[in-house]
Amino acid sequence: MFLDLSKVQLFVKPGATDMRKQSAGLAAVVQEEMELDPFQKALFIFCNRKRTLMKAIYWDRNGFCLWQKRLEQDTFPWPGEAHEVHQISGRQWRLLLDGLNIWKAHRELEYTKVS
Repeated sequence: MFLDLSKVQLFVKPGATDMRKQSAGLAAVVQEEMELDPFQKALFIFCNRKRTLMKAIYWDRNGFCLWQKRLEQDTFPWPGEAHEVHQISGRQWRLLLDGLNIWKAHRELEYTKVS
């Protein structure tokens, strides 16, 4: 089954993750390092130190699904070491997969009155 991105939360673990880990190891990272529930309706996204390999896991009814993309050239834009997990939208996920740096995008401004 494929994940409907409009119905789940997407969480990015900043910094490098050991990509030798498979679904069980990454689920442990979600639980212990990210302090999130790996069984919730969410996609958890990880990247290696070279930023050429991205993995994502999610729980689907009776087991974890593991997705992987490895770049032959270039690198993924990725947040460096940070203390907080980043939550992104499905649109931002697609931009990230296309190599666009969502971490340096214009931020949304909210005004309450014209000055």
